[in-house]
Order: sequence, then C-alpha cells, then structure tokens
Amino acid sequence: MRQAGNPYALPERLSDFVTDFGSEMALIITDECINCDVCEPECPNGAISQGEDIYVIDPVRCTECVGHFERPQCVEVCPVECIHLDPDYREDHDTLYRKFVELNAGHAERV
Repeated sequence: MRQAGNPYALPERLSDFVTDFGSEMALIITDECINCDVCEPECPNGAISQGEDIYVIDPVRCTECVGHFERPQCVEVCPVECIHLDPDYREDHDTLYRKFVELNAGHAERV
C-alpha cells in the first residue's frame, strides 16, 4: 500500500511492487536526496549518476536489479528513503529482464 499523499511513495513492502501498481517501473530519486553517495556504487547496471543537484537514475539502464538481485539495491541502502517508483516508466518483469540481458550481452562475450 502506498503512503497517502505521495504518488511516488514505495509500497510498504518491496514485494508489493507488482501487486500494488499492476506492473513494475523504473525508479526515480526525489529531491529528498542528501547526496550521501551510497546508491551509485550499489547499482549493478550503472544507472545511477550524480545529476546537477541530486543523484539521478537513467530509466534506460534501470532494471530494478532484475537479473542481479531480488530487490533494488539502491532502495535497500538509501538512508532517507528518497528512491521511489517512477510512474512515467512502467515496465513488466519480462521487459526488465530483457533489458538486463541486453545490458549484459557485451559482458558475456568478454568473459
């Protein structure tokens, strides 16, 4: 269940991503970000970078850690809970997994 009054709030449990919204989404960092630098190194896809004022997530690279972890690692480590679902980028699990495969295709060839 989402927090009242905040359309970007995460469900109380991360496992409710699919059931609460009907599909998964890319993530977004809100202006509550304190630039603590803990999220960027946790992203296995390199989707998080320093923006002009706060960290930002590239929705083209964000897979919500599908293919790597069960839960988005940036959400797990964020001390101020400023990473939320981005309703502008709805993607189902299969789409996120295909994105993971495409992002890692070159890595598999190099190994």
